[in-house]
Amino acid sequence: MRRTLQLALAALALTFAAPSAQALENETLLVAMPKGHKVGNQQRAGNRAISEFVPQAETVKNWSEIVTVNIFFGLRDLTSAEYRANMERMWSQACAASEFSKVKEGTENGYPTLTWFQKCPLNKQTGKPEFTWMKAIQGRDSFYLVQKAFKFEPTAEQRKEWGGYLDSVRVCDTRLADRPCKMGS
Repeated sequence: MRRTLQLALAALALTFAAPSAQALENETLLVAMPKGHKVGNQQRAGNRAISEFVPQAETVKNWSEIVTVNIFFGLRDLTSAEYRANMERMWSQACAASEFSKVKEGTENGYPTLTWFQKCPLNKQTGKPEFTWMKAIQGRDSFYLVQKAFKFEPTAEQRKEWGGYLDSVRVCDTRLADRPCKMGS
């Protein structure tokens, strides 16, 4: 069974568990552990929690691809479009030839979502390109961001695989019947 990262606001901590092993409570980000990846970093500081997943043979200091999950606890008023605009401004400053494109926008499980793509042909810090897909979800309790980044241009197969992965990321809320906690729905 795929392990699930359950980021429960009630516990205010990041925990790994099989979906049936732990009851979900309140608003929760549902995101599966990526196949072939391991936890490279996981921490909580102030109102932010971060988890980074890297391929088994890599580290967060030396990765070719990475999945990053951010939760900004209590950040309710920031829209996904505002977050995206801020990210684009920062990327443009760091990488003059950056490119951006919206992939998908809508409502999933009752929450506004936005998925977009950012490309930096040459990251000055690493000397490599960076291709990143981001999915932002504006929750009622917090703001959620899941990113998939590559330091190389991904193949069509990789783009399809990781697009499906981002599509499976959900926020749910056990307090609201119209926002069920079910992976991949």
